[in-house]
Amino acid sequence: MLARLRPFLSTAVVLLGLVYFSVQGFIGEGGLLRRDQRSAALVVRTQELAKLSRERRDLEIRAQLLRDESLSADLLEERARSLLGFADPRDYVIPLRP
Repeated sequence: MLARLRPFLSTAVVLLGLVYFSVQGFIGEGGLLRRDQRSAALVVRTQELAKLSRERRDLEIRAQLLRDESLSADLLEERARSLLGFADPRDYVIPLRP
């Protein structure tokens, strides 16, 4: 009986592979039916990228102001007070819970 099925073995393997890849093409991770999920994820990631780009730009500007060539006295004082925990007697201090 196995000898009679041997010629059809390669056809069965190809057919199973075709069915597997067809199913994955429709409902798999990158399938056609998950297009809406990928689009929603892309929108979220794009918004996150824009936010991180703005933060990076802000940090680059702040880092530029702390360099020796263009030292900003106000920014330096702000960072020193923040790191050391000091406040000017004329400052209003509002304690925040961590």
